[in-house]
Amino acid sequence: MTFNTIKQLFIGLYLTNSFGFRLKKTNDPMEKKRLRLAYSEAQLATLKVTVKVENKEKLPQTGQYLVVSNHKSIIDPPIIEVAFKETQIFGPWVSKKELYNSFFFGLFVRHAGSILLDREKSQMSGFFAETKEAVSRGESIFIFPEGTRNKTNKPLSSFKEGSRIIALKNRLPILPLYIKSDANKVLKNTLANSALHQEVTIVVGDIIDYKDKTDLETRYREMFGLQEEG
Repeated sequence: MTFNTIKQLFIGLYLTNSFGFRLKKTNDPMEKKRLRLAYSEAQLATLKVTVKVENKEKLPQTGQYLVVSNHKSIIDPPIIEVAFKETQIFGPWVSKKELYNSFFFGLFVRHAGSILLDREKSQMSGFFAETKEAVSRGESIFIFPEGTRNKTNKPLSSFKEGSRIIALKNRLPILPLYIKSDANKVLKNTLANSALHQEVTIVVGDIIDYKDKTDLETRYREMFGLQEEG
């Protein structure tokens, strides 16, 4: 482990917990949005990573959506937060149990506006009730439909079925995003070379009606030109 890696770990831990404490003190949705954005900008600035939004004209300024994105890196959520900087769109992230209990991310995740997804539970009624409550408050839902980070060399792994159900149950149009840059490689590069400045591109897709019966993964692949490999 290099000195720069250790340094970035300590900075990341400080930022995550510092903003976690601040988020714990507020219940105001737009204040949470502001703090989440401030954290994301600070974290990416430390890594010398900037975000470029492609098809920015397709990004809504207001409204409620199920926001879906591919997922390769732990810095994907900050990238998405920065992409929404100039909008009023806000809402909880669907987060797995491991993040809730994480020493590094736990405090932040629990208070930043998150809905716990525990796949070990036989009943998902509590999870869907929480998504419904968030939507009733006027919020969107953010989710990585792959379910976990894609650690393969392929641009996309298989989608879980739950994303489509969230959209249907809450009548939420689906807003697809695609992080075109391999953010995990970007992170590794910056840890190897602290002087390196990098740009990550995130692409905004066309909104999908929640009633669209096409398989979500198929629709997503077609939209962003991601051919499924055999």
